[in-house]
Amino acid sequence: MFKELDPLLHQQLRLSVISLLVSVKEAEFNYLKEKTSSTAGNLSVQINKLAEANYIMVTKAYRDNYPLTTCNITAKGIKAFETYVENLKQYINIKK
Repeated sequence: MFKELDPLLHQQLRLSVISLLVSVKEAEFNYLKEKTSSTAGNLSVQINKLAEANYIMVTKAYRDNYPLTTCNITAKGIKAFETYVENLKQYINIKK
């Protein structure tokens, strides 16, 4: 009856990151850190997990001699998020 929820997206911080990236398509690390109220270390770990799954693409560069990390959602990430939301709706829209 219920479809399985993607365990990668079912973690709060990773879901927050994907949700933000769906709406902006690209975001800098500090933006994601601010919007999720996460620590840099925890956010970095969760971003790496999303990148390993090819849900996001991480680009590292420099701006004014400071490191700059930018994240973009991939087509696979968009599809995973859409599927997650559709599957989650099953849990919410139960008819009694």
